[in-house]
Amino acid sequence: MYGMVNSAIMDLIVATHGEETWQRVKFKAGVEEEIFISNDAYPDELTYRLVGAASEVLAQPADVILIQFGRWWVLDTALKNYGHLMKFGGRTLGEFLKNLPNFHTRVVMMFPKLQPPMFECIDLGPMELRLHYRSHRRGLSAFVIGLLEGLGKMFEVRVTLTHEERLDDGADHDVFHVSWSEAKT
Repeated sequence: MYGMVNSAIMDLIVATHGEETWQRVKFKAGVEEEIFISNDAYPDELTYRLVGAASEVLAQPADVILIQFGRWWVLDTALKNYGHLMKFGGRTLGEFLKNLPNFHTRVVMMFPKLQPPMFECIDLGPMELRLHYRSHRRGLSAFVIGLLEGLGKMFEVRVTLTHEERLDDGADHDVFHVSWSEAKT
């Protein structure tokens, strides 16, 4: 994964738990890098070690960490660093999700070694769809849940998710039922 991912994990942990906790996570993961270069590729295994170490240090399941990270990725990392691309993704959550393949095509131009996941949407109604998620990386469906929740906040809608099919349970890929409604103020 690119350094921007590992850097965002660091930013999340420092922002929510402090620098000392990040140092403990880094030590437990056996990571010596002081900084991660955003445009450099790092082994996926390093990122998995950081998440595993965060899970141990924070005494939270890895899926909880990944959901938090998915939200953080959308609401902090993506909006701060790639807000111009995010704006072109769509005016609504549904448009944005349907445009994810085009979005990833643009991102690959900036990061040529990127191996993005594949998303396919099937319309089920005006505020409802089925999202098919395929990736060569295992164990990241909780991250996708966090991304979807973060996108809901970004578009100011209340998102309801059902994880209908799971790669980890033997399915061919992950499938989510996603519906949304206007957020109540």
